Amino acid sequence: MSDRPAIRVLLADDQAMVRGALAALLDLEQDIEVVAEVGRGDDVVGAAVATRPDVCVLDIEMPGIDGIEATAAVLARLPGTRVLIVTTFGRPGYLKRALTAGASGFVVKDTPAKQLADAVRRVHSGLRVIDPTLATSSLIEGESHLTERERDVLRLALTGTTVADIATRLHLSPGTVRNYLSSGIGKTGTTTRYEAARVAQERGWL
Repeated sequence: MSDRPAIRVLLADDQAMVRGALAALLDLEQDIEVVAEVGRGDDVVGAAVATRPDVCVLDIEMPGIDGIEATAAVLARLPGTRVLIVTTFGRPGYLKRALTAGASGFVVKDTPAKQLADAVRRVHSGLRVIDPTLATSSLIEGESHLTERERDVLRLALTGTTVADIATRLHLSPGTVRNYLSSGIGKTGTTTRYEAARVAQERGWL
């Protein structure tokens, strides 16, 4: 066994059973130590500042803020920390956003335990680790061309809310909302606002 200190890991996942399973698997590795576990995205920075992990292993969809926003927030406070995104949602758009936020790795949760531990080691050593299937999909589908306002409108459209409600919530006129929905429909190659929102979500654009 190496005399080097163990790689300190923070785990963030809103599903307690998943978080516990990941912690148990990583703690089996002699050179990895889980030093913190949180279930909300907005708890990540506080826990990271308190425990100073080498690597943060973050899920994407969590309450508070998502894992991609948490990535940017952690790196703003602790620029020497590495972030590995481990998620059920292997959407190409998420990959692009995660890398833009500063993540060093992106793998899906069905990655075998040994490969996950190896991903932690590689990210810690300064390498970039990306699920190869997801990388291919990202190249094929390309990045999002939605504007921030189009994303805001489509996020609300996904809930089935009316144009009037979207306009009220975003402080826009109904006509402006319809224009954003129309451009979103065009950019996703769909025919209805709900379909546009669903496709954008599936691609990780929202």
